[in-house]
Amino acid sequence: MKEIFIKINEYIEQHRREMIDLWEELVNIDSGTDNAAGVMEVCTLLRKRMSAADMQTKVIESGPAGPVLVGEWNKEADTAPIVLIGHMDTVFSDGTARENPFRIDEEGHAHGPGVLDMKAGLVIAIYAVKALQAVGYDKHPIKCIFAGDEEKIHSLSNAKVILTEEIKGAAAAFNFETGYMDDGLVVGRKGGGMAVLTVHGVAAHSGIAPEKGRSAILEMSHKIVELEGKNDLERGKLINCGEITGGTNSNTIPGECQVVIAFRFPSVAIRDEIVADIQAAADWTHVEGTEAKAEVKAMMECMESTGSVLELFEHVKRTAQECGYGDVHAFTVGGVSDSGIAVTEGVPAVCAMGVKGEGNHTAKEFAVVDSLFSRTLLAASSIYTL
Repeated sequence: MKEIFIKINEYIEQHRREMIDLWEELVNIDSGTDNAAGVMEVCTLLRKRMSAADMQTKVIESGPAGPVLVGEWNKEADTAPIVLIGHMDTVFSDGTARENPFRIDEEGHAHGPGVLDMKAGLVIAIYAVKALQAVGYDKHPIKCIFAGDEEKIHSLSNAKVILTEEIKGAAAAFNFETGYMDDGLVVGRKGGGMAVLTVHGVAAHSGIAPEKGRSAILEMSHKIVELEGKNDLERGKLINCGEITGGTNSNTIPGECQVVIAFRFPSVAIRDEIVADIQAAADWTHVEGTEAKAEVKAMMECMESTGSVLELFEHVKRTAQECGYGDVHAFTVGGVSDSGIAVTEGVPAVCAMGVKGEGNHTAKEFAVVDSLFSRTLLAASSIYTL
């Protein structure tokens, strides 16, 4: 096996310049989640590179946001596929790529919008496939699945449905989200979502006919206290009533009130508990004559640290030693990713396989250039030995 690892590494070393050039090209395209045209430009570039690598590609429209790009290789293999997950959008506004273009400094750090989260991860995924091709791998089909609106938890599209369908039945998944400087790989992530709770009351003049009014804000106040009282941070359960609007002016009993709720959960059981809590708050009336409606607007599934997830991590850890990458360790984080979809579908996943760096979602975001190559070696070797 050592000989295979050497050959994989030789391929990567021979294509360093190509990998950096693709990385630069991707970073210098503005592809904020709301910029569907920019995300499509990234998609088109990646699709060309996939096609040139003999991957079968398809672009699946997912609504007003950018599409989902799927690239498959070795489909004829009679085994379950291995899935490589990524996203093509960033959090940065239009014009950022011009103001903060891709560049590499004297410390070997790359800079630019999305350089870390996660344009480099897309490069790693594609070149892991190309390295496997170069060493004659043929055991599993390999499927790259790149979403177009991950940064807004697929609230703009039906991408979550598409991803679920494309991922289900896979043997394993690797997600090339941001890598950590201390070589931690993510085996657990909280899930998260957004819900909107709306109360309809009866508006009335507070001086002339207050008895006719039914305060939507008063009713919502009861509901907020009730929901916030359901928090259990020790269990990882969070319901945050973070944004509230209501009323028209101080002299009118408010007829409408709305609160936007963000919630986090470490398990499917707690997810279902939170959804039930929000619905119960909507169903229970404190101020007679008001009514309420709850709607979950978006949800990213949690990535539970299941036995199969930990088993996959142990495989990657062994491979890291064998291929010469070095030590890696497992940990869990609060931030969501599409790895949660895989694990919810029973597909073991390891996340944060992307390039190492710091400063996600900020102008100071940077990535360690050498890790682009070492992480490609780790990914391709881990797939080869599965």
